[in-house]
Amino acid sequence: MGALTADQIATYRERGYIVLPHVLSPTQLSRLRQVLAEILERARGLTSNDAVFDLEDSHRPDRPRVRRVKTPHKVDPFFMELVRSPAILEPVKALLGPSIRFQNSKLNLKSAGFGAAVEWHQDWAYYPYSNDDVLAVGVLLDDMTLDNGPMLLLPGSHRGPVYDHHVAGRFVGGFDPLKAGLDVSPAEPVIAPAGSISLHHVRLVHGSDLNRSGADRRFLLYELAAGDAWPLAGGYAHYADWDEFNSRLICGTPTNMPRLADVPVRMPLPAALDPSSLYQAQKGLERRSFESYVDPGLSIPRPS
Repeated sequence: MGALTADQIATYRERGYIVLPHVLSPTQLSRLRQVLAEILERARGLTSNDAVFDLEDSHRPDRPRVRRVKTPHKVDPFFMELVRSPAILEPVKALLGPSIRFQNSKLNLKSAGFGAAVEWHQDWAYYPYSNDDVLAVGVLLDDMTLDNGPMLLLPGSHRGPVYDHHVAGRFVGGFDPLKAGLDVSPAEPVIAPAGSISLHHVRLVHGSDLNRSGADRRFLLYELAAGDAWPLAGGYAHYADWDEFNSRLICGTPTNMPRLADVPVRMPLPAALDPSSLYQAQKGLERRSFESYVDPGLSIPRPS
């Protein structure tokens, strides 16, 4: 894949995201799917969420339904091997610079016919940094189509405010665009074939609808930051252990001089009543957008 073009970098700066088709090799994609299949076998027999799996509300021990593998890089070494591959790392370096720190990974699974929606949110609300050279790389394990719950991205919203992801003073990991006065109708779906990647800015407003199709939509996400961006809040804000903090650098050199930028910050405190996952936190929203919002450009029938 190599470095990005000047036009691609300009598009990312202006719109807050880019999509790169056919980035993974057939071998990488096949291996990724194989590793995931092996991991999901461990969900059989589970009765509740654990350190590895976030289960759909409709999960049954004999009929496992997983909506997220929480930290796949801790489950199988292939995930760290993949994020260090030039196919992913080179585009990230073109946007964030030569030093890149790994924050976390997660694998969202929207299974055919029932995969859960993700309400509108900004990643920045979960983990603000000293500067906003922070992004998420999404790796498509399946084709992302109009009807299987594609990620919806609101172009240019990364240059706007940090919306209040709180209800009654408590963090809920999402916000109501109607209440915030934000028009999300221009949101654009990521439509791309399996093996493609997306890169979206940490402050970009995004979400996704239910999977209403007969095909799975599995989506691996890596959270990455410039080496001189230091976390202010969230699960990765603890850097008392210098060696551990620097062990997260996947390229470049460590620094003890955080770069400070004039960026809006709203702390994700007090924490959600159930902070175990985004899905659980978002249950605290007073109104769920994807029960009432329809993007006219998608023309996806909604359940009665």
